[in-house]
Amino acid sequence: MTSVINPDAIPVDPAEWKPDPEHPRRRPPWIKVRAPSGETYERVQGLMRRQSLNTVCEEAMCPNLGECWGRGTATFLMMGDTCTRSCRFCDIKTGRPSPLDWEEPNRVADAVKAMNLRHVVITSVNRDERADGGAPIFAMVIKRIRELHPGCSIEVLIPDFKGSAAALKIVMDAQPEILNHNVETVPRLFRMVQPQDHYEWAMATLTNAKQMQPLVLTKSGIMVGLGETFDEVVEVMRDLAGCGVDILTIGQYLQPSKKHLPVERFYLPDEFDRFKQIGAELGFKWVESGPLVRSSYRADQQVRELSRLNFIHMQSESPQ
Repeated sequence: MTSVINPDAIPVDPAEWKPDPEHPRRRPPWIKVRAPSGETYERVQGLMRRQSLNTVCEEAMCPNLGECWGRGTATFLMMGDTCTRSCRFCDIKTGRPSPLDWEEPNRVADAVKAMNLRHVVITSVNRDERADGGAPIFAMVIKRIRELHPGCSIEVLIPDFKGSAAALKIVMDAQPEILNHNVETVPRLFRMVQPQDHYEWAMATLTNAKQMQPLVLTKSGIMVGLGETFDEVVEVMRDLAGCGVDILTIGQYLQPSKKHLPVERFYLPDEFDRFKQIGAELGFKWVESGPLVRSSYRADQQVRELSRLNFIHMQSESPQ
């Protein structure tokens, strides 16, 4: 299922909307769900099946699946469909994963070329059974895409590798256009939301990435609605800005199923607007903030615009 903003359903003043006491977690009227469909969507789905590939769009039940697949873009999920961690917001299954498939980077690159993508997002499950967390797979797929489909920009949404600088360096040496690692929530809720993760690992990953490759854009994302306060979100934003993060995404958490964490509250559209304003004041180069914003939302626009600005900046600093 995919969600879209439904302007006709938004009250004149969204602040007047109140949850139904009998159904307090029912989605507000500015979020509407419809099944993904369309010729391009079906073509992308068929390609994924033929190549035996996974997408985080499906595995994590992303609310923008129909919109993104409908315009021929997708986020590839590598290293299998089974995660070694059990985050309580995520619909990807948990367990003992199969051995790494070292041919998978070739199949992903073939699919990227077949789809004629201008920008691709590569992510993975956590592979904590490996000391390198599967980092070589990221490096391999970046290299292979560049060989088969030059000109396509690449974003990698990586695990924290348990804070390992050595594993991170394997990815950064391949120089993706964007290095993304989502912090997801505020420190107070980390143990509840993602029990095997640590806030310090997330901050180390983003700080080290910028130090290793200063010209690679760094990115992170936050979910809201899990019980955090507005001020706690702003504190995380300050921490991310301090790590030199370039791009920030903030979206509403939507409960994938009854076995996952419930939504504690739905943020209003003007609250997301306020987050965006604060992000600009903190110095982020790009902020996507809205109820249905997810990590890969408008990623192609981000890399095009910010890479152009980076080029202009480098030109202005170069000796005449």
